[in-house]
Amino acid sequence: MQLSVSLSSTHPIDGPALMIERARTAHRAGFATLSVGDHHAAANPYAQNTPILGRLLAEWPDRPAGCLFLVPLWPPLLMAEQIGTLAATHQDRFIVQTGIGHRPDEFGAVGADLRTRGRRLERGVEVVKALLAGEEVDAPDFDMVAGRVGLVPPQPVEWWISGGADVALDRAARIGDTWYAAPSVTAGDEARRMLERYRAAGGSRAAIRKDALVLADGDQARELAAELVASGYRGLTMDTLIVGDPDDAAAHLHTLADIGFDDVVIRCMSVPQDLALETLTNLGPLTD
Repeated sequence: MQLSVSLSSTHPIDGPALMIERARTAHRAGFATLSVGDHHAAANPYAQNTPILGRLLAEWPDRPAGCLFLVPLWPPLLMAEQIGTLAATHQDRFIVQTGIGHRPDEFGAVGADLRTRGRRLERGVEVVKALLAGEEVDAPDFDMVAGRVGLVPPQPVEWWISGGADVALDRAARIGDTWYAAPSVTAGDEARRMLERYRAAGGSRAAIRKDALVLADGDQARELAAELVASGYRGLTMDTLIVGDPDDAAAHLHTLADIGFDDVVIRCMSVPQDLALETLTNLGPLTD
């Protein structure tokens, strides 16, 4: 099992500078892949996925990288052009992580229909794949006539498809290279059932994102994490987090590996920068 990093894009001040420092630290620590998330019409400062990743690739020159796209919110041509440019810029494999989205404010802000998001995700991925293969695409359902991408990836893009419902697990097996499990999935029977469904549908590789706070003082980490959870942190519960000292983290990671995950994507919890950097550094020895 490999260990990867997803950088939070929400920071009250100096967000891009903090993300750059975290990328450098994660690279030095030996994390396998780098990614960033995707949100729109944010009420708080938020670094948009494609421009910030373009900057972060300077800190991540020799390992796979990519970003999440909430596919139903994106015109397929625009999404394909962004991916094509980033993938052509990077020297290693490019990973597209997909999300279906769930916030009505985001859908309303970009004029997308929340009710058709599942169908738009699947169709959007199909159209983007064709564009990235260098095809000229007509897609009446997206009002696209003779769409084409001027800069296509030099090597195939890898697709990680998220979702936890049975229909989403089947979709991940059918159109993706990897199923990308949400951070709310616990390391137990729930994860095993989802993996069994995904693999029965023909899927193979699976990754899961986990929020983490790993400090030399495990009690401090648990106390801080509990405070965040009590305040409603991302709707997560303590049993969904990787929290404690490095030994605690190793035990949690071993459990996820035993369940059948091939990759754990770490996102630092919303803590001061020094604690986030300590978390990445402490997890470094576990990346092997």
